[in-house]
Amino acid sequence: MSKRSMGLRSQTRKKFRKSPRDRGKRPVTRTLQKFEEGESVNIVIDPSFQKGQPHHRFHGFTGVIVGMQGVSYFVEVKVGGMRKKLVIRPEHLRKAKA
Repeated sequence: MSKRSMGLRSQTRKKFRKSPRDRGKRPVTRTLQKFEEGESVNIVIDPSFQKGQPHHRFHGFTGVIVGMQGVSYFVEVKVGGMRKKLVIRPEHLRKAKA
């Protein structure tokens, strides 16, 4: 018997599922969106973009933009008592409401 694969996208079948309305072509505006430092963002992973995806444990978290690296953003997220800095492309970020 072989050992089960435990890659980055393991156990994400339900979490990354898209609704039938959201399938198809990806909107270009999501790639072109800009964020400012100090802005609050929600991490919503888009499974059709593999590049710049954070680990699936951060899906649904809210963080703060602290900088840039190329086209990606540094997002600081509080997990437990620690602050983690993630590098995420804009396709996986949405502006947080209030």
